[in-house]
Amino acid sequence: MEALAELRDLIERQMGSKGTGFAVTAIPALKIARYKAATESLNLDYEPLVAVVARGEKRCVLGNRTFDYGAGQYLVVSVELPLRSYIVSASEEKPFLAVTLSLKPTVIAALLLEAGTSENSPAALAGIAVSVAPANLLEAIVRLLRLLEQPKDIPVLLPGVEREILWRLLNGDQGALVRQIGLADSRLSKISHALRSIRGHYAESLCVRDLADQANMSLSTFHRHFLAVTSMTPIQFQKLVRLQEARARLIATAEDAASVGFAVGYDSPSQFNREYTRLFGAPPGRDAARLRTVLRPKCAGKS
Repeated sequence: MEALAELRDLIERQMGSKGTGFAVTAIPALKIARYKAATESLNLDYEPLVAVVARGEKRCVLGNRTFDYGAGQYLVVSVELPLRSYIVSASEEKPFLAVTLSLKPTVIAALLLEAGTSENSPAALAGIAVSVAPANLLEAIVRLLRLLEQPKDIPVLLPGVEREILWRLLNGDQGALVRQIGLADSRLSKISHALRSIRGHYAESLCVRDLADQANMSLSTFHRHFLAVTSMTPIQFQKLVRLQEARARLIATAEDAASVGFAVGYDSPSQFNREYTRLFGAPPGRDAARLRTVLRPKCAGKS
């Protein structure tokens, strides 16, 4: 595909001598990535975004669901989610190359209003999905990266190119998912509020009924939609947030595992150790020591 080949060239030129990792660009919502080797599994907080892979392959894990996407495919994340992700396929000769673009609810909402979109919301939506990128989406992404080579064009041409990308997404395989991002009263938006509440109070006791009431849903309806978006129950989601926060603290500080466990909401050190080991494959202390050695010197980002 010509667009995919040009996308690879544009990313390489923009990365230049930056080496590997993610790089911010002159367009605030746009990031580009190049990795010359497979990476360790990292815990990252993903905001609503679209990520397009130009070369290589990446994997994201949400709960017990795995999402693989490679060259010519795109990933849509519709709500803020704590994901584990890593580069599966990359080398010095053929580095992993990708772009990510943040999806702004206000811009999507304005586009929906202008287009007069009135489709009914689906009964259930996932918070993350992968599809093959159609040619018109890849071409729009290429035009976006071309702007980086003509910075004076960005203020004038960026809004139109961004709107075209959103329009292609809205009319693509994941259109219903993207549409929900722009609808303030959508089920997705209500679950998104619940996710932010859990993340903001992850160390506290969780009352699912309170969350359902805030979403103006029955308890059973709330559970159903929460599971559709996250692939987890609210309790499982809180546990994941707690454990990922614990892992980040253990890497960044000298706190002992028991203290970190208490800080993120666990009452029992043995339970914390057991659940941490089950998720990450090693006890807290050993896992953190390995990650400090292997990962801390590297710059990791979102895609």
